[in-house]
Amino acid sequence: MADPTRRRPSLQVVREGNPGKRPVFEGVHVPSVELSEPVWTDTFADVPGDQGAVNARCREVASREWRRVVPVLEFTAGLGSVDTATLTDYCICVARIDQCEREISTNGILMLGERGWQKNGATTIVGQYRTQLSRYIRELGLSPSARVSITPPDQDDDSDIWD
Repeated sequence: MADPTRRRPSLQVVREGNPGKRPVFEGVHVPSVELSEPVWTDTFADVPGDQGAVNARCREVASREWRRVVPVLEFTAGLGSVDTATLTDYCICVARIDQCEREISTNGILMLGERGWQKNGATTIVGQYRTQLSRYIRELGLSPSARVSITPPDQDDDSDIWD
């Protein structure tokens, strides 16, 4: 049975009908702005050695993810300047997952340590980043189920969504 105290998403109300004729909550609209990409060297420092190459790859992955996701979200969700931190963290998660997966591919899931074979620490870290990434995906509306609750920012009230 559905939770009677939980509000249904606007699209679900329109799809299933609104027999009580209660007002449909359209959500909060944040003024749209054009977001500028963060300076990734602030997060992934340019250091000498092997770590510098790893950080350079993280900068590239984060930047590529930013350029891939932001145009879509600007169109569908109407991003505002308040969303910059969330998007930056999302891109950092994607870059760190890539870094951990490369570490696991290079050194394996199990590593020989002082006390014998041990689980590679990157497997634990990547699991934590994946959990956080799924939260960001839900929050930003990047999954099909999350997109149902997002309405486009400049949607005309007189138009029928089924047209």
